[in-house]
Amino acid sequence: MDTQKKITVTGVISEGIGLGIKNAASMLGATILWLLTIWIPYLNVGTTIAMTTIPIELSKGKVISPLFIFDGKYRKFMGEYFTLIGLMYLAIIPALFFMIVPGIIISIGWSLAIYILLDKGVAPGEAMIQSNKATYGYKWTIFGISFLLGLAFYILLSIIFAIADGGFAMFLLFLISIVYTVASLGCSAVIYRNLTAEVQPETMETVVEI
Repeated sequence: MDTQKKITVTGVISEGIGLGIKNAASMLGATILWLLTIWIPYLNVGTTIAMTTIPIELSKGKVISPLFIFDGKYRKFMGEYFTLIGLMYLAIIPALFFMIVPGIIISIGWSLAIYILLDKGVAPGEAMIQSNKATYGYKWTIFGISFLLGLAFYILLSIIFAIADGGFAMFLLFLISIVYTVASLGCSAVIYRNLTAEVQPETMETVVEI
């Protein structure tokens, strides 16, 4: 049995922040291009899907190009993407009524499903299954990463409003928000890469039994 942990809280955060900062300019460029083209029907669906799956590109370890959001592959999976979103919320929302915790656990279990769907090209249901398998044994780790990033953001936010006000405070908040976003995306990329490293597209075919 392999006892080596695929991810740790400190490992993901340290690598994820570095990965996010390295691609900060590219992600900012992609965001600007997305905002400029959000009004264009059909194209905006593909670019929006691309923006939600940035960790896929980050997980490859290279500096991404802002133009990646215009890749036609994102529009190709439009139906599967919205089907997956619908399936996930159909389960997560009712689960939240059971004292919230089940909904959080399910959300973490399926947190890689969208990335698997777009990256591996599998069916929505299979993507959810593979995500749950990949995150098995690591849900607390993933929760800890999100919690620490959120806590750091909250502390910095409190400091900003304690020492500044007005436009300067808003400017600092904008900068901190960018850092938090790129760090979160970088950490998501590291989690996705490490937990799905052994999963190959050809081994993830959906089997339908009647």
